[in-house]
Amino acid sequence: MKIAILDAGTFNFDNLGPWEPLHQFGEVEIFERVPYEVDAIVNKCQGYDIVLTNKVPINAETIAQLPNLKMISVLATGHNIVDGSAARERNIPVCNAPNYSTQSVAQHTLALILELCNNVGLHSQSVHEGDWTRSEHFTYWKKPHIELTGATVGFIGWGEIGQRVGELVRALGANVLAYSRSRRNTPDWPNGFRWGDLGEVFAESDVLTLHCPQTSENLGFVNRERLISMKKTAFLVNTARGTLVDESALLDALQTGQIAGAALDVISKEPMTKDNPLLGAPNCYITPHVAWSSLPARRHLLEITFANIQAYLNGSPQNVVN
Repeated sequence: MKIAILDAGTFNFDNLGPWEPLHQFGEVEIFERVPYEVDAIVNKCQGYDIVLTNKVPINAETIAQLPNLKMISVLATGHNIVDGSAARERNIPVCNAPNYSTQSVAQHTLALILELCNNVGLHSQSVHEGDWTRSEHFTYWKKPHIELTGATVGFIGWGEIGQRVGELVRALGANVLAYSRSRRNTPDWPNGFRWGDLGEVFAESDVLTLHCPQTSENLGFVNRERLISMKKTAFLVNTARGTLVDESALLDALQTGQIAGAALDVISKEPMTKDNPLLGAPNCYITPHVAWSSLPARRHLLEITFANIQAYLNGSPQNVVN
């Protein structure tokens, strides 16, 4: 097999060692980052049997120009960057890496929630700017701390990550209110959890956190109307996909005090462009899509990917999403 990795630079490994197991399957070409244009992608992928991609898109036009392509492995759980239908028409399996980053994303989500509630960064900056040295009292605060005990944390999406975050906030005494299109899984908690419809979750949550995949039906569903329905004291957290949120509507909600704050690890177009409406938005924390990226998570992702390739070569593809 001839194997190409289109954006290995995303993983920021210190060396090529983590990719070494790929060589057992055949010839490997590692690209730091292939430009997102169709011509550039086709040029780099020409002649390769298996293509690995994290965020480089592989659409129908690209697939049509790669006659040797036999398998696409997405170095992520979300797989919307690949045209699965076009690949299926060519009998090309598209495989992903499910649940590799559950712990990493859950921990980052909790960190964002706690930053909104405790403002650790704000107070540390204040101290370093000398505010404490000028204080007449042993303590002061720029914003009040908010306790999660007794608060309602609402979830849109209740998969592996959502449930793990639910466990973490329950440990801090929060109540969990969840919406999911499928209610197959319920936690083994004697109290502190209930299902709600979409409107209830938006209206009743003190913290609303998104953990649903991007689909054609939910693009921008966190819109002006939904944001207006939230409590003025509520926080929005998004570690799922940036396109779930209408960013202009969120900016308005933050500027007018319609909601109290937001914390985002994802935005609609990444990397962030200078004209993104949320750049510099008040009461808005933004991290550069790093929730997934703990070293254990990155290593686990590669382990799943290598197993996907082995399964395909054995004639029994696994984690096929198309």
